Amino acid sequence: MNEAAKIVLDAFKEKFGDTKDVRVFFAPGRVNLIGEHTDYNGGHVFPCAISLGTYAAARKRDDRVIRFYSVNVNRKGVVTTSLDDLVPSDEAGWTNYPKGVVWAFEKRGCKLPSGFDMVIWGDIPAGSGLSSSASLEVLTGYMLRDFYGFSDLTNIDLALIGQYSENEFNGMHCGIMDQFASAMGKEENAIFLDTNTMEYEYAPIMLEGKKLVVTNTNKKHSLVDSEYNLRREQCGRALKDLQKKLDIRTLGDLDIETYEANKDLIEDEVCRRRAKHAVYENQRTIRAVKALKDGDIAEFGKLMNESHVSLRDDYETSCPEADILAEEAWKMPGVIGSRITGGGFGGCTVSIVEDTAVSAFCEKIGKIYEEKVGYPASFYMLEIGSGPKAIDVQE
Repeated sequence: MNEAAKIVLDAFKEKFGDTKDVRVFFAPGRVNLIGEHTDYNGGHVFPCAISLGTYAAARKRDDRVIRFYSVNVNRKGVVTTSLDDLVPSDEAGWTNYPKGVVWAFEKRGCKLPSGFDMVIWGDIPAGSGLSSSASLEVLTGYMLRDFYGFSDLTNIDLALIGQYSENEFNGMHCGIMDQFASAMGKEENAIFLDTNTMEYEYAPIMLEGKKLVVTNTNKKHSLVDSEYNLRREQCGRALKDLQKKLDIRTLGDLDIETYEANKDLIEDEVCRRRAKHAVYENQRTIRAVKALKDGDIAEFGKLMNESHVSLRDDYETSCPEADILAEEAWKMPGVIGSRITGGGFGGCTVSIVEDTAVSAFCEKIGKIYEEKVGYPASFYMLEIGSGPKAIDVQE
């Protein structure tokens, strides 16, 4: 049996008595290769699902009670609520995410006839920027679809429901990228998604002789409490200023030349820099995917580096810890590109590193980072994984 499945099944039996009729599900986290903070600005993103994610053992009930338990956050014990109490609260903690998905299902007309018991365990480091929240949302949606027969819902619908629940129930004004990557992941492929039209294509990640290395700053970020929502506001103000003259719906509608010719319409200098990042990052992402298709991995890496600089200077969502990791990586032979990934204000960098340089990369950067920051970074060689699934627990 899958080791993760055993963890959640054992915990389910301990907390809820037995595992009769229990099913096990999985949904992945994601890493974004390029295209950061473009998803809520109508631009392009290029994420992939990863092999790390969230697992659940769950069973339907015959009443309206919902019981949650997390192996990772076991100090909260079993958290009990009901279908008649779908409101967010500080006391609910992590359970606000699955509760929000149930709430969003009901808002969509998919009313649950009964509650359920759910035990989760995840191997995504908390606060790492690898989308543990989106993974949990997609996992919950996938489980609800399976349990209650909402078979007309597609995986894209599950992504949209997850985003809606995070926006409206949890107050985090994220774009669609994280949930889409989790719901639509495909092995050995990243997803080139136009968030304006929702058109997407899979692009094979051919990294012969190279690895994707994710380095965790181990500085946790909390986006709801950070300036993430403020960035979205600032981009909205910049867009309104531009719309006084330009017929555009999103910042993603702009090419660089049009932005440069009209940037003085944006009255606030900070909002101007936020808009600059959104426009340039969108064009960088389009160019990066073309470079990948052309087999020009060096150009892809160069654009990753430019993305980090823009996130550091124009969007100001990097942090000193991530800057150290990226800037030290740029100095190292065998590193193709390196940048902060995810919402920012902590979390991880993603780097493309030659196989022959991976060991030195982890050793040298790890040493410099600990000397400068005072605590260690963590390194992961990530595999690009597939989307959500049910797990057969028969041995």
